[in-house]
Amino acid sequence: MAGHEYEGGRLDLPFVGISTFGKRPYHADWQTIDADVAILGAPFDAGTQWRAGARFGPRGVREASTLFSFGHAGAYDHEDDATYLPADVRIVDIGDADIVHTDTRQSHANIETGVRAILAAGALPAVIGGDHSINIPCIRAFDSTPTPFHILQIDAHLDFVDERHGVRHGHGNPMRRAAEQPYVSGLTQVGIRNVSSTAREGYADARAMGSQIISVRQARNMGPGGVADTIPKGADVYITIDIDAFCPSIAPGTGTPSHGGFLYYDVLEMLQQVTARHRIVGIDLVEVAPDYDPTGSTSILAAQVLLNTLGFIFHARAQTA
Repeated sequence: MAGHEYEGGRLDLPFVGISTFGKRPYHADWQTIDADVAILGAPFDAGTQWRAGARFGPRGVREASTLFSFGHAGAYDHEDDATYLPADVRIVDIGDADIVHTDTRQSHANIETGVRAILAAGALPAVIGGDHSINIPCIRAFDSTPTPFHILQIDAHLDFVDERHGVRHGHGNPMRRAAEQPYVSGLTQVGIRNVSSTAREGYADARAMGSQIISVRQARNMGPGGVADTIPKGADVYITIDIDAFCPSIAPGTGTPSHGGFLYYDVLEMLQQVTARHRIVGIDLVEVAPDYDPTGSTSILAAQVLLNTLGFIFHARAQTA
């Protein structure tokens, strides 16, 4: 029995029920997706070079996202005088791609299948990782896109390693694999700092392949609008967010924390600027490893950033419709 039904329906508090993303409907059939946004979990972390645990990222972010499930008719922001994600923005959660332990090729292929299904339905893919290697199958799924797109990466690490001991599809490789695709027109890599997994020659390769590299300090000096200005005017944009872009003082639940990172509004205002100026074709948020943060704050941060970004995307679309 579902419980007592009140005249106005169930109260359905955040701690009640099944933890889909934002408590949006679960849609199991990938062939019949009918939505504006489809959430896909990619719980793969075999690409990590240090601490594993991001396989629990989708579960942790979904659980945290229930905190923001009160506003079924949208969330009013008094600073912007705007209601984000009103009821007419249809979001579904299509569950997780199947992960085959120790098998990167098959696991990535299963993630790619999910993203392709979302794109075939005309929905916006929003993928929750998993380590950053899951971006590789996400980008591959766009191989039939009619319009090249730019990638905005918000991250502590450049992730531009070509090959290391035969590894080409780990979490240090995704931006290199993306830059190789003919339908990726360039990259803006923001938040890159301190000791990176990419050697000096990787930075030279990234710039030669069309990348603009911006540190946290540079981004703060430029301001959110200045960072957005580095993305070519009119370009479609795919956004990939590694949670370690944030300072571990607010996001310790990740495998490779790096001090000196962004705070919440640093990233939020940047995303608001970019989504107002560009059509967003996809988004992934990766490297949340909940077990390293007993407070749950990292997962809450991830859910809040993802929900707000989706809100900005569809608010911008409504303004231009």
